Amino acid sequence: MSTTTLTSETFEQTVSGDGIVFVDFWAAWCGPCRAFAPVFEDVAARNPDIVFGKVDTEAEQGLAAGFGITSIPTLMVFRDGVLVFSQPGALRAPQLEQLVDGARALDMDDVRRQLAERGASTPHA
Repeated sequence: MSTTTLTSETFEQTVSGDGIVFVDFWAAWCGPCRAFAPVFEDVAARNPDIVFGKVDTEAEQGLAAGFGITSIPTLMVFRDGVLVFSQPGALRAPQLEQLVDGARALDMDDVRRQLAERGASTPHA
């Protein structure tokens, strides 16, 4: 399996470490979520060095609420423990691949410097 199921017990440990983590907040009843799922799986299979996690918002309501998820699917990207992207809506494969490339290319020293200048902390549920 290319993706991993994230729960309230595994979420923080998964996103707070080094590396890139893509998180898809979804629900089984959501048509756009079901349409996005094969795209997410396909891109995950082509990028085994990145963690692709899925959060079932029905099973993990507290986790979804903690991140203020009001529209699904919502995609979040963490890099080295920092939330660097969050957007609701299903993406097409080229858009998701572009996001993968962008996450890889980030200068995390610069990202952390900008966060420090704004006085921001790394947002976690």
